[in-house]
Amino acid sequence: MMMFSISLGLFELAFFHLLTHALFKALLFLCAGILIHGVGNTQDIRSFGGLSLNFPLVTVCMNLANLSLCGVPFLAGFYSKDLIVELACQYSWGVFILCMMFICLSLTVLYSVRLTYLSFVGVYSGGPSISVCESDHSLIGPVVILSFVSLISGPILSWLSFPAPVLIFLPVFLKWAALLFVSISLLAMLSLQRLVY
Repeated sequence: MMMFSISLGLFELAFFHLLTHALFKALLFLCAGILIHGVGNTQDIRSFGGLSLNFPLVTVCMNLANLSLCGVPFLAGFYSKDLIVELACQYSWGVFILCMMFICLSLTVLYSVRLTYLSFVGVYSGGPSISVCESDHSLIGPVVILSFVSLISGPILSWLSFPAPVLIFLPVFLKWAALLFVSISLLAMLSLQRLVY
């Protein structure tokens, strides 16, 4: 999305998305590191599953980062990603460019849902997990702080970066296009996961 907005000449918006993206992506990587450490240092996601029982706080924080990455309203990623999508739809860049943007949005949802599904849903198929990771404050403290910061960073950075509100007029089908593509990709990934497992 950052490179896409730079290609459209929206440099300030790309930097805004870079800042918000850095916060929730750092949270995502910290949560993934705790899960990897907790399951015996394996990085094979196929051996994950059902980790929400042993890691409830990490599950909440990681799903918060995933939802922000997908651009769920009122999380950090929504404020930057939705503005990029709506400004791209407002200008007439061509159908191909808009379709590529919506496909990229769908792919983000696909791999985020896949990560959540393989990590927290299903049966754990690895070795013994170490739930003591959640009682280690040196691991959990930064995750909780970063979760709070990634929750409030979207509106705060938006107000600081763009003091004047942006008025965007779009046709109804373009307003609903992002939600439609995201919903289709969500349903496709859930149905694919049920077929595989």
